This record gives sequence, C-alpha cells and structure tokens, in this order.
Amino acid sequence: MIEHFFQCPYCWEHISMLLDPSESQSYVEDCEVCCNPIVVKAEFSEGTLIEFQADTLGQ
Repeated sequence: MIEHFFQCPYCWEHISMLLDPSESQSYVEDCEVCCNPIVVKAEFSEGTLIEFQADTLGQ
C-alpha cells in the first residue's frame, strides 16, 4: 500500500488515502474531514502511480 496525498474536491482540505499499487482501481470513499463521497480513480503501471483523480460524486 502507498499513501497518496491530495486535496478534497468538496472541502479543499489536504487528505491522504492508502492505495494498492498492484492494480488500477476506481471506487468511492468518504473524505476523512468533511465526510462527503469522493470518486477515486488511481491508475498504476508496474507499481507506479501514473494517474490519480479525486472528483465529487456528481461528476
């Protein structure tokens, strides 16, 4: 697992999430600060994060 820091698309606080580098993933997880649902998309290539998106649920 790797820890990735980013800005919440709702409250703009800097937060972090643990990502599994063994595969690309897309899921919904609540912000640890404001509790709003964030759509997380993480793409990995050979264990390296190559793309990351954190969007509001409505996007």
